[in-house]
Amino acid sequence: MTIDAVAAAWWARDGFDCGPQGRLRIAGWDAETLAHEHGTPIIAYDLGRISEKALQFRHELTRSGLPFRLRFALKANREPVVLAVLRAVGAPGASDAVGIDACSPGEVTHALAHGWLASEISFTATNVSERDLDVLLPTGVHLNLDAVSQVERVGRRAPGSTIGLRVNPGAGVGYNEILEYSGERPTKFGIYADRLPAALAAARGHGLVIDTVHCHAGSGWLADGLAAFEVSLERVVAMTRTLVDAGCPIVEVNVGGGLGVPARADEPPIDLPAYVDVLVRHLGPLDVIVGCEPGDYIVKDGAVMLAEVVTVEDRGGTRFVGLDTGWNADCGHFVYGFAKEIVPVATPTAERPLRVTVAGNINEAGDLFAVDYPMAPVAEGDIVALLWAGGYLQAMSSHHCLREPARAVFLERP
Repeated sequence: MTIDAVAAAWWARDGFDCGPQGRLRIAGWDAETLAHEHGTPIIAYDLGRISEKALQFRHELTRSGLPFRLRFALKANREPVVLAVLRAVGAPGASDAVGIDACSPGEVTHALAHGWLASEISFTATNVSERDLDVLLPTGVHLNLDAVSQVERVGRRAPGSTIGLRVNPGAGVGYNEILEYSGERPTKFGIYADRLPAALAAARGHGLVIDTVHCHAGSGWLADGLAAFEVSLERVVAMTRTLVDAGCPIVEVNVGGGLGVPARADEPPIDLPAYVDVLVRHLGPLDVIVGCEPGDYIVKDGAVMLAEVVTVEDRGGTRFVGLDTGWNADCGHFVYGFAKEIVPVATPTAERPLRVTVAGNINEAGDLFAVDYPMAPVAEGDIVALLWAGGYLQAMSSHHCLREPARAVFLERP
């Protein structure tokens, strides 16, 4: 196997590997056979991987000795089959169960409908309306409010209730600048330090009790973002101490999610024990429950999308590889700028001598999966796998241009 071939197989793991003939397998199933049996595009899930990632996260939090609440960010994937896997990790209501992070009334009702208790659901959203509260307040889920006006709104509707505050520490981290939810550039998320007195006054005016501090520094960050996350967390701790000194009985600091999964061989994976050690160092002295809300981290590499190559053609000196799917099914690059790894399923570790642009079938110039991308030779009719597809694909799919999004196939390992 050449150096290029070794690099191409960085993604190999249990449940996603090459079989005896060197062909791509997903959860032990031949990927090309799946594509032909079910038609493309499809998203093929390795359900065992999703369970593994949730259990791994829970294990590291348990090892830390911190009291914790692990919740799944529902916006990453709301498929009932996936949710059933996560619901099975711990008994409903147990402290080691996987709860839910919801960001809309619809997500709250979806979680309740799929077996979660209201006490296991943490709601954090922006620009919450009266119509939202019409749905949310009767459920009894815990609300983390990210603006002073929200505190006033909830106070008028539910005086004397218990709430959390989503804070903005003015320092963030993300896969790229777009995905930094806090930093020098003001964002729409959270209450800044200079607004904490106003938030406190609003809460006291309505008899609200603030028991949670919530933050979310950004999304998709990898190992090289851990130092920036730590800076953000230091500021969150300072804001938490301000609230405690003001008499707020803070019982939980929720650090949100945002942990990413590498999409290319040169992207450094998060060292989960190192991440948890940062939580211990900064939050341990506060003697609070630590809330974590990973979404993409748990499900992203639990699925791949299979698509057919329908065009291979040179245009203006660039070779375009066109697929029978588009950003309506996989918006990771189009919306977020995430890198994509794309491998032919029949020869997944083949050398990659070509530089191509991989394009979708949506009538938009930006419907691209990769630009100037090193790829193995493919022909029209070949099946390729786009890594990874477990998070923010099905949940964000659309019928733009009246193109059908990808269907899902849920696979159990033999």
